[in-house]
Amino acid sequence: MTAARAAVDVGTNSVRLLIVDADGRRIARELTITRLGAGVDRNGHLDDEALQRTLDTIARYRELWTAAGVTDRVRIAATSAVRDAGDRDRFFGGVREVAGVDAEVLSGEQEAALTFAGAAGAVDVVAPVAVVDVGGGSTELVVGDDGGDVAGSVSMQLGCVRLTERHLATDPPAAAEVVAARAFVDERLDEADAGLSLQGADLAGARSLVAVAGTATTLAALHLNLPAYEERRIHGARVPLSALLELTERLLAMSASERAALGPVQPGREDVLHGGALVLSRVAQRYDFDDVVVSESDILDGLAASLA
Repeated sequence: MTAARAAVDVGTNSVRLLIVDADGRRIARELTITRLGAGVDRNGHLDDEALQRTLDTIARYRELWTAAGVTDRVRIAATSAVRDAGDRDRFFGGVREVAGVDAEVLSGEQEAALTFAGAAGAVDVVAPVAVVDVGGGSTELVVGDDGGDVAGSVSMQLGCVRLTERHLATDPPAAAEVVAARAFVDERLDEADAGLSLQGADLAGARSLVAVAGTATTLAALHLNLPAYEERRIHGARVPLSALLELTERLLAMSASERAALGPVQPGREDVLHGGALVLSRVAQRYDFDDVVVSESDILDGLAASLA
C-alpha cells in the first residue's frame, strides 16, 4: 500500500505544502508567503531574509508532515526564483539541512505538466482545456488535447512579482506604467504563441481556460465578494471575462494598502496582486475566453500524485 506523502512547492512568492494519506485524501494544505524571489529578477541572487523565511517555513512544514506519519515520500520542488538565482546552492544546502531531503528545480516543461495533471481533471470543463498558472516569477501555459493529454506547454518569464518589480513600481501604478506592463505581457504572449506553434499546439483552440495558483484563487474570492478566503466556494468558480477585466482595472487603481484591506487578500499578496491580475486578464482576453474557471488543485496535487 502507498504510504502517506507530502509535496512542497517553493515558488517566487509563496511556499505551499500538501500532505495526503495512503489513499490520496488530503490531510493538510498550507500556504505561507515568503517572497523568495524578491529582487532576483533585478539582482540575480537570493535575498538573505527571504531565503531565511523560506527555510523557516520548510522546517515548520517538516514538523507537520512528520506528525502526519510521512517518512520518506517527500518531494520539494522549486520553480522560477531558484532557477534564476546565481546563488541557488544556498537554497539547496539550506533545504537539505532543515528538511532532510534534497529539493529539485523543475524545468518549465515539468512544471507545466504537473500543473496540468493537478488541475485539468479537478474541475468540470469542456475539452480541449488550457491551464494557466500565474506564479511570482513565471507563468505556465499548458494546452491539452481532447484526450486529456498535454499537447504543448510554455513557461514565460512573466509573473506577478516580476511584472510588478519591472513595470508597476509606483503605488498605485501610473498610467504609463500600466501601458508598459500590458505591452510586456503581450510580448511574452507573442513568444508563447510561437513556442506552442512549434509543438503543434494552439491556445486559441482550447474551449476552456482553467486558472490555478494564488492570483487566480484570490481574484475568484474577490469576484464572489467573499469576506474571507473560502476554498470550498472558490474551487470551480467561474469568473466571466468582463468581471475579470473590471476587477483588474479596479486593483490597478488601488494602492497596496487598499488592496490589503480587501478581506480575502492574504498578507504579502497585496503589493503584487494587480500585476498577477493583469497577466491573467490579458491571457483570457487575448484568446477570447468567455470566462476563467478557477481550480484549487494544481501543481501540488500533481507532485503528490507523482509520489504514489
